[in-house]
Amino acid sequence: MDTILIGLLGGLITGISPCILPVLPVIFLTAGAQSAGAGSKPEVIEAPRSRPYFVIAGLVTSFTVVTLLGSLLLGLLSLPQDAIRWAGVAVLLIIGVGMLFPRFEQLLEKPFQWLPRRKVNEKGNGFGMGLALGTVFVPCAGPVLAAIIVAGATGAIGVGTVLLTVSFAIGVAIPLLIFALAGRGLVERIKFFRSKERGIRIAAAIAMIALAVGLAFNVPQAIQRLLPDYTAGLQKDLASSDAGERALNLGGLVTDENRDLDKCTNGAEKLESCGTAPSIRGIDSWLNTPNGDPVDLKDLKGKVVLVDFWAYSCINCQRSIPHVVAWDKAYRDAGLQVIGVHSPEYAFEKERSNVEAGAKDFGIKYPVALDNNLSTWTNYRNRYWPAHYLIDATGTVRHISFGEGNYAATEKLIRELLKDANPDAQLPAATEVADRTPEQGATTRETFLGSSKDVNFAGPEKYSAGEHTYHLPKDQKSDTFALSGDWQVDTQFATPVDREGTIQLAYRASEVRIVVSGEGTLAVSRDGKPMPDVKVSGTPRSYKVLKGDAATKGMLQVKVPPGVQVYSFTFG
Repeated sequence: MDTILIGLLGGLITGISPCILPVLPVIFLTAGAQSAGAGSKPEVIEAPRSRPYFVIAGLVTSFTVVTLLGSLLLGLLSLPQDAIRWAGVAVLLIIGVGMLFPRFEQLLEKPFQWLPRRKVNEKGNGFGMGLALGTVFVPCAGPVLAAIIVAGATGAIGVGTVLLTVSFAIGVAIPLLIFALAGRGLVERIKFFRSKERGIRIAAAIAMIALAVGLAFNVPQAIQRLLPDYTAGLQKDLASSDAGERALNLGGLVTDENRDLDKCTNGAEKLESCGTAPSIRGIDSWLNTPNGDPVDLKDLKGKVVLVDFWAYSCINCQRSIPHVVAWDKAYRDAGLQVIGVHSPEYAFEKERSNVEAGAKDFGIKYPVALDNNLSTWTNYRNRYWPAHYLIDATGTVRHISFGEGNYAATEKLIRELLKDANPDAQLPAATEVADRTPEQGATTRETFLGSSKDVNFAGPEKYSAGEHTYHLPKDQKSDTFALSGDWQVDTQFATPVDREGTIQLAYRASEVRIVVSGEGTLAVSRDGKPMPDVKVSGTPRSYKVLKGDAATKGMLQVKVPPGVQVYSFTFG
């Protein structure tokens, strides 16, 4: 009952959120519009009263199937993960054109007239329309939907997940059905005015074509960025409730394998007992192992194991990794086995060659698992870069530390476990790597230039995907960035078009790094004074822009030549 209730409430909240707005006109109008007759003279006939229910039923059906099984099916067929979405966009466009031009619709229907069913001019219950809408329907990803998506992507689908998904879909469907019924009511009120009913059909066709075109160019995402999500607080309260936590445990996140991880306290000073360590699974390939062979935790009984979740372009990981490398070097001979689980945040971090280069730069010699599908990340219910899981010689998790810091406590516990495993072990002196974890809130937050993650753009224009001309603001607030010149903004990076572009960054930090790729030289200045250039070459990686002994405030300007892609700025 918790699962069903949380799914329904999560769906209802999502069904009134701003991200639903792009599909409302289509649902409102198509619920009352009807397909053309198949006679020699096309005509508009009255839609069945059940049409709104069939439209929403089709949407719920396809949305549920695509959410739970879409990723798995596409993987089995070796198809791109957005294949279903693009197929849905194409179907919506074709249906819209057919509604606008009845003769075209009749041509589309001819190949199916041999089927043993009612005559063509008697169909039109809207279920097929709903199926197409469900494939492109992308509601706001609150905690309930996130749990469903993770379960579907990883194949961890059980009865609880199905119940959660179906109840969520029904919850979303209730507000949408209200709009569909309102559309049907509109047509009923004007059913004697054939010209107006024909107008409803044309309006529905235009709305559907507009939705298809808008989806192709990511217009709904732009609309969502402009509107505040007034349901975010409700979603958070729902997920944090006792019933929410119990229900979302069925979403593929909490399993019997990782359930006891909750017994560990983040950053504890003493050893705890938090269940058998979850397995390392779903790994694409391994680095730093003989012949690329996988590492199995079951084969490491008798050793103390440190599992480190990281990503090579993450500045938090870059400050943490020197500690992990030092522990590996100091305690390997004493029985410590470090395993790095590289869980990518960016698409480019899935490339093996990029991770190899990053591992080499950091001096990583221990095994690294490429967790490109976040299978191990999910199996540990991890949500942080970096994250350390310390496992004793019996395979039990004894300590968890999320994020930066807590290095002295983690090392102390490593030493304790090594002594527990082998009282005769000769341990070297504790490592002496400086803890450069910045004070919380003392630095500018990580700044992304891709359209999918920008949060602190300060320019006078709207920041969105595509090619645009940008100008620097007269007054720029702290912890923001702005652009000058012609830029092509992609989902994950921005690059100048034709000629040099400028990035202006109002920062607070002692260290500033930039994640870029391509070929060229970045000209950098701080508060109007030139600084050393940054030479960029090859695949995406992190480059130092500024390094000081203490945190400072200032204004950085980076001149970026064409051919260089800028992903993000990170701060320390």
